[in-house]
Amino acid sequence: QVQLVESGGGLVQAGGSLRLSCAASGRAFSTYYMAWFRQAPGKEREFAAAISWSGSWTDYADSVKGRFTISRDNVKNTVYLQMNSLKPEDTAVYYCTARTSYGSRSQYDYGYWGRGTQVTVSS
Repeated sequence: QVQLVESGGGLVQAGGSLRLSCAASGRAFSTYYMAWFRQAPGKEREFAAAISWSGSWTDYADSVKGRFTISRDNVKNTVYLQMNSLKPEDTAVYYCTARTSYGSRSQYDYGYWGRGTQVTVSS
């Protein structure tokens, strides 16, 4: 099993940047595909980005492509989400998640979740 703890959220103006971190503990971090999802008030949780075990493969939702970058450090057992050019519609709780199989855009394919970190983008 793996335990996940997100950090780095906060309040930022539109056009600004934030970097989220997700620290993992437990079973070998490098064996997990990692992803970030987000959930805005009154909306379903949606996929944002995913990364493979080695970091050689990444996937992004169209809504964040070109603005967000997912990366990982398997020595520090941490996955990151660098968010640039933030928009008010990026406001959400951001969740880190993991699975042992290949990356997926469906939240139902992931078994391990952090508690989330709030990101608020003001206009």
